[in-house]
Amino acid sequence: MIRRPTIGLPHPEAGPHVSILHAIVLGIVQGLTEFLPISSSGHLILVPDLLRWNDFAGDAALNKAFDVALHLGTLVGACWYFRRDLARYLAAAARSVMRRDLSETDARLAWLLLLSAVPGAIVGALLSSTIDEHLGQPVLIGVMMIVGGGVLWWADRLGGRREVEGFAARDAGIMGVAQAVALQPGVSRSGITITAGLWLGFDRTAATRLSFLMSLPIIAGAGLFKGLEVAGSGGLPPGSAPAFLAGFLAAGISGWIAIAGLLQYLRTRTFMPFVWYRLVVGTAVVLVFATGLR
Repeated sequence: MIRRPTIGLPHPEAGPHVSILHAIVLGIVQGLTEFLPISSSGHLILVPDLLRWNDFAGDAALNKAFDVALHLGTLVGACWYFRRDLARYLAAAARSVMRRDLSETDARLAWLLLLSAVPGAIVGALLSSTIDEHLGQPVLIGVMMIVGGGVLWWADRLGGRREVEGFAARDAGIMGVAQAVALQPGVSRSGITITAGLWLGFDRTAATRLSFLMSLPIIAGAGLFKGLEVAGSGGLPPGSAPAFLAGFLAAGISGWIAIAGLLQYLRTRTFMPFVWYRLVVGTAVVLVFATGLR
């Protein structure tokens, strides 16, 4: 969970309070940037900081709970978009267990997509506190956006032709490690895994589809892990449920739109608009925060 500047300005005597409007805005930011290759964690730190939204009155448990709500929203949106693929993969995985046979393409894909979540799960479990406390600085986020944009530009020029069905154990390992690197805010989980997929020879649509499918087990696992922590801390403060629901719905709907829109866009176009976005925004962030303008 990344420490984010706040959502909503609490009354000095009322304790933490989450604004519904701010929750919707951050839900939209989360849903779009989780799947567009521009970094969701980076934007969820920068947007409230630049808008000077206060931070949950310093309530880390509330911050983490809202983080869970947004990620579960994007998970639901993504699962809805890929519902037919998921039903097919789960059925094939079940058959492979009963038959002890991985020759079926869908079964192999299902297990490899699950395997790809392992590096990120290990790194997240071991280094989550370090990431929260030391790696969310705006200047570092800006640098990572610039670097990620440059690498995506390079990979986008490779022109691979591999399809999703060719996804193999080596691909799952490499793209899984890339997904773990994306725990650094500003890198972009979708951006770095798409870049890895392009480098491995997948075409743009296949690399992007694999990136999105890979996100499902890692988002689900992170949501479960953080959700258990939230449950152990006493649950949500009174009156916060409407804002959490608003953020959840906004993240889910915008996440579905981002997936559908990007896959349609990539049928005939390249990643260059996202490369330029990362370079321009990353440079602006570095200049603004490094020079003391913010």
